Amino acid sequence: MARVKLDLPDHLDFSTDLDIRISDINYGNHLGNDRMVTLIHEARLRYLKHHGLTELDIDGLGLMVTDIVVTFSAESFLGDVLTFSVGLSDFNKYGCDVVYRVENRAEGRKVAEAKTGVVFFDYSARRLARIPELFKQRCAPELLEADSASAAE
Repeated sequence: MARVKLDLPDHLDFSTDLDIRISDINYGNHLGNDRMVTLIHEARLRYLKHHGLTELDIDGLGLMVTDIVVTFSAESFLGDVLTFSVGLSDFNKYGCDVVYRVENRAEGRKVAEAKTGVVFFDYSARRLARIPELFKQRCAPELLEADSASAAE
């Protein structure tokens, strides 16, 4: 079976460090894949917080994860500090992909790459919603420029 390959942007505009704790270690004595998903979630929350947002309130809307892909390149162990670089790609009218490059801070080697597909969701109406302007302003100003250029044509 062919391996999944992610094509991440060269530049990811945010990074945060997370320590690998004993609760992250599995029976193989390395970081468990389920715990990597949890760490990715934490990195996404920190990315949003950096932009003054939360997953449940982005101009009255929430985020909903629609898919996740994680590809591993190396093991990670108790006490390692991992740097999660985070950015956005592949926009559509309802959401985008949040992408992650994970590196061992001390060794500078890639541990994993990941992406979570997210959509904006109106939890009170139980339906999809368009990407809010506030999200574009804070996280993807290039979308506002593209919207303005399209409107001018």
